[in-house]
Amino acid sequence: MRNISETSSIFIFLGVIEMERFWFLYATLGLVLYLNSSFLCFLILIVVWTEENLHEPMYIFIGNLVLNGIIVNSSFLPKLISDLLSGSRTISTAGCFLQAFIIHGCAGVELHTFTLMAYDRYLAISQPLRYVTLMTKQKVWKLIIANWTLAYVMVFVPIIMTSYLPLCGVDINNILCDNMSLVKLACGDTSLNNIVGAVQTYLLQISFLLVIIYCYFRTFLVCLKFSKVASQKATRTLVTHLVAFSTFMVSSLFITLRYRISSGSISASTHTLITITGIIIPVMVNPLIYGIGTEALKIKILQKFHKVKELF
Repeated sequence: MRNISETSSIFIFLGVIEMERFWFLYATLGLVLYLNSSFLCFLILIVVWTEENLHEPMYIFIGNLVLNGIIVNSSFLPKLISDLLSGSRTISTAGCFLQAFIIHGCAGVELHTFTLMAYDRYLAISQPLRYVTLMTKQKVWKLIIANWTLAYVMVFVPIIMTSYLPLCGVDINNILCDNMSLVKLACGDTSLNNIVGAVQTYLLQISFLLVIIYCYFRTFLVCLKFSKVASQKATRTLVTHLVAFSTFMVSSLFITLRYRISSGSISASTHTLITITGIIIPVMVNPLIYGIGTEALKIKILQKFHKVKELF
């Protein structure tokens, strides 16, 4: 087959073509989702940043999580809305690889952040007297920097490998660029790419998952030893984290299954629906869960709303 990568500098989103029939509806929904999720995430960030009594590890990790949500949303939703309004269906090669890099990096950051949050709750509940020295603010910021660095270094390698593949197509069966969609367009040997992808997905990521399960299991066992009131309070915090983490894992499973299904067996609209469900739901759910489920954060958010109402 002809090497398209040498003659074409754009990719075409088949998912956007599928959405063109009801372009105004999809553009409106996309804009509403983007503005609402961004507003909620920014609100939590502002509250955590400005309220000194929230400068604790748990709230800093929550702030990191919602910041990551803003970035992943901004990496594709504004372009999707713009494409629907303008009738464009394409993205440049450089833009496509950059978008894939950011989206996969954000997925890594989210998983790593959930791991840090699980470890943080385990220390806070199982080692309450030593917690202040075990999880200092300096250590928290070092962990966050390491989180972002590790996530994007892990993504950088497979993205670079994909960029060197000869591509024999430009039609991406999605509304955004991701590494596997690009690999599927390759007409050369992709076995090494698949091995690297499998190692990262099934070895490294499962390792993080096992750490999370272990931390929450041990934390739950400790909670059973508390008094009834203390146990209920600790368990409520634990459940809040578990709901957010479960939402992320289910959404990730949706996207992973999409890669395992033959591209010709499901339509571009189905691919699009799975992608939107897998990416948008965690970004929308996380600020709602932590904004409502975390008592101290909820109180500060309501206080901010009352101050804004008083100004008007």
